[in-house]
Amino acid sequence: MVAADRLKVRIAELRALINHHNYRYYVLDSPEISDAEYDELMRELKQLESAHPELVTPDSPTQRVGAAPVEAFGVVEHRVPLLSLGNAFSKEELLAWHKRISNLSGSQHFDFVCELKLDGLAVALTYVNGLLVRGATRGDGYRGEDVTQNLRTIRSIPLSVRRNDCPAEFEARGEVYLPKVSFKKLNEERARGEKPPFANPRNAAAGSLRQLDPRITAQRPLDIYIYGLGYAEGKAIPTNHWETMEYLKSLGFKVNPHNAYCHSIDEAEEYHLIWQERREGLPYEADGAVVKVNSFELQQQLGFVGHEPRWAIAYKFPPTQATTRLRDIGINVGRTGSLNPYAILEPVLVGGVTIKQAALHNAEDIARKDIRIGDVVIVQRAGEVIPEIVVPVASRRTGQEKIFVMPSRCPVCGAEVIKPPGEAMHRCLNAACPAQALERLRHFVSRGAMDIDGVGEKLCIALFNAGLVKDVADLYYLSGEQLLGLERMAEKSVSNVLASITKSKYRPLARVIFALGILHVGEEMAELLATHFGSIDRLARATYDELVSIPTIGPKIAESLVAFFRQEENRRIIDKLRKAEVKLGGEASPPKGAKLPLVGLEFVISGRLQSFARQQAEAKIKERGGVVGSSITKKTSYLVVGADPGSKLTRAQELGTKLLSEGEFLHLLADTEHGEV
Repeated sequence: MVAADRLKVRIAELRALINHHNYRYYVLDSPEISDAEYDELMRELKQLESAHPELVTPDSPTQRVGAAPVEAFGVVEHRVPLLSLGNAFSKEELLAWHKRISNLSGSQHFDFVCELKLDGLAVALTYVNGLLVRGATRGDGYRGEDVTQNLRTIRSIPLSVRRNDCPAEFEARGEVYLPKVSFKKLNEERARGEKPPFANPRNAAAGSLRQLDPRITAQRPLDIYIYGLGYAEGKAIPTNHWETMEYLKSLGFKVNPHNAYCHSIDEAEEYHLIWQERREGLPYEADGAVVKVNSFELQQQLGFVGHEPRWAIAYKFPPTQATTRLRDIGINVGRTGSLNPYAILEPVLVGGVTIKQAALHNAEDIARKDIRIGDVVIVQRAGEVIPEIVVPVASRRTGQEKIFVMPSRCPVCGAEVIKPPGEAMHRCLNAACPAQALERLRHFVSRGAMDIDGVGEKLCIALFNAGLVKDVADLYYLSGEQLLGLERMAEKSVSNVLASITKSKYRPLARVIFALGILHVGEEMAELLATHFGSIDRLARATYDELVSIPTIGPKIAESLVAFFRQEENRRIIDKLRKAEVKLGGEASPPKGAKLPLVGLEFVISGRLQSFARQQAEAKIKERGGVVGSSITKKTSYLVVGADPGSKLTRAQELGTKLLSEGEFLHLLADTEHGEV
């Protein structure tokens, strides 16, 4: 045998050995060699492939880790919808589901498969000719995220399935999860790195799977259990779910050993009770049992209702509850001005965790449940994570309990609090409120608002923490000396930031109105208000009746506008903007010598753009003097063509409208940045 042939044989042997040991370790939990021996096999394979890159194959074990970071996730259309399940929270609800499917099927007797419902992330794995070619998240059930590179790092997912009876193309479906022990270690590592901990294993799994760099995902010990077959082509598959799971197991997929074949709904109920008691001993989080009709023929007959299959249901475990006393109700002011009440509790152990506070949602929810300060209350960890008060124990009241009243003034800044019509939340509308100032600053400088280049999130935080910016108007009073005093701000950066701030003074009025962050006023509403009133002063003087008389402005928006301009602090911010020469009336006049190179041109955008959100692209056109249309007409100058453009492209081709690809559109924007066409 020549050297080249011996090399190929050794590489094939190494891959087979490593795949075998991966299966023993990650699927069967029964390793045959030590970690050091496994590492030595992997090291030898990497060295051979490094020396002979022409022999590297996509399904090599070395290709699980180290792929270059992707810029963004693509969208995957699910060939067969990957839908979520309906829930049953009691035996009565389970029996009611059984009765419904019995009536639809015409039979009272059929078999089930019961599986633990893991608290993880559903994924679909597509194999073509035995190779893993695509992995996607559930998404909305019809379209998911392409996370193939990240899923390849999970060692219990086979990169290839080579058997004669393997379908030419098939999709395996499973639940990616993070084991409890791994979750604890991950949070300990994050704490050491002064990073915020993940709230629960599911969040950690989802965050890990959605990393843009697969090498980060590879550092997280994710695992998977396969729970079904989406579709298969080229070979006959079993006719029921249980045999299909056995078949997938034989192909090398990891299938939960706690799955059970049940001959009746009573056996399914017993399965649920057993695992309800044993759940704390599981190495992963499970929040219920999934009960599935076994026969595929019967599944097809039962079909779907809405976004849920009729033939399966998630029979949830009851959340852990405890009783304690509500000491007080505090108020947290959110980043958007919402006043969020929370319960201050006597510490109590719930599900193995000491709970001192709990969510109360809003004042309406407190009143609906008749929760009073001083009550004995039942507390549970909703979804086994977020503590909440279920109900007060009214029979244990002493008469000393106090009814909660939402404050009329913001507990942080003292400004007036309002409750907009039809809303559950009370809000502080003070744009200078310290509790929300940073979020308002981020919004003010963003692309859809004042579009101040160079003032990103890090600089916003630095300005806020240094006390240089307490409200959005303070941006226009910054000096070069102040900016140079901040970390990582050199003279060129400072010059660019100050130039961007000056340029933003000439944004159209609609952009200013939107940038102020008025509740319920989005970009389209800001355009309408700017067109109707023409100046910020006229808008500020508008009455409620005047506002609601304008088409498309309802009570919520009118009340929000009146309340915003009624706040003395907000009027002070507008005065500061005016003194800084920010244009607040009509169409802003551009700096002397500037041009509007797209005047007289009408653009229509069709399809998804990668570089901008739709509103941001439209804003770029408008600030250069162009007009944005909603449909293709003879007046349309250009159609900007993104991904999946739809019927507008056909219409544009019929009319001979000029087409711009996204790249050509970006070049046009770059050219017109300097007044050129």
